Amino acid sequence: MNYTLNQLRIFLKIVQKESITRAAEALFLTQPAVSIQLKNFQDQFDIPLTEIVNKKLYVTDFGREVAAAAEKILEEVYAINYKTAQYKGQLSGRLRISVVSTGKYIVPYLLADFMKDHPGVELVLDVSNRANVTLNLERNETDFSLVSVLPERLNLEEIPCMKNQLFLVGKETLQVVPKADWQKAIEDITWVKRETGSATRKALDEYLDSHNIQVRRHIELTSNEAVKQALIAGLGYSIMPLIGIRNELTLGQLKVTALPDLPLESMWRVVWPKGKKHNGAALAFKNYLTKQLPQIIEKNFGYIDGLTAVPKSMM
Repeated sequence: MNYTLNQLRIFLKIVQKESITRAAEALFLTQPAVSIQLKNFQDQFDIPLTEIVNKKLYVTDFGREVAAAAEKILEEVYAINYKTAQYKGQLSGRLRISVVSTGKYIVPYLLADFMKDHPGVELVLDVSNRANVTLNLERNETDFSLVSVLPERLNLEEIPCMKNQLFLVGKETLQVVPKADWQKAIEDITWVKRETGSATRKALDEYLDSHNIQVRRHIELTSNEAVKQALIAGLGYSIMPLIGIRNELTLGQLKVTALPDLPLESMWRVVWPKGKKHNGAALAFKNYLTKQLPQIIEKNFGYIDGLTAVPKSMM
């Protein structure tokens, strides 16, 4: 057998996510790249690691045993890396961060300079929906989480980052004539929604409910990238944050429609359980954010004010 550490890492993530698509998103890889690595890994075993039933991926009992072994191997590799960094006098340790899916457009900028300055730190970044990120916090399985809606019932500490603004977005601006009929107009469109458990889906449903808008047609997709491509293709409209569609707005592939009570606003926050004892790497990252966050946001997200120069209301 000649499998690589990268294949072990990818297979372990597939098992954890029970989905090639979600594993690819969490690893910041394309779905074809993950599929190829899974195939190459599977080719080294005579027993199936996974199976597809009714278009859903399932991990076999053998696959779960291989995943458990892969996790132990990767833990040992991390330990070797930590010891090497310590001997070099570098900051070392594992930094575990869970991020709601839209946060993937923000978190790389929060991490880039810190990781560059501390090559001995191992980063474990999990990108998922709001429900899974909340579960990670409840189980104390992460050092920090990046969220736009604070989980209920959890006692958390936080570092506020930046505003999260959600606008109505589609391939074309939604035409409403007369303007007083805006509620009827958006009842007649096809809504492209995220899956249940997503913070963006929760915000959209609450907006529609608060205005007594009955959705007649909708499409449900499991990632922001899938939603974005559906909108570009003209399949419908959705409420989206602008941080992930900067280029599409600039190129005119997507357009914003002003509606009453939009944009919806929340705050991106880095959060962690109150009283959590951070390791050296996590504590250093928290201190780094406390000092550098305003400059990071201004440098990398100052363009947002220009993108949001649309009327606040149609009324």
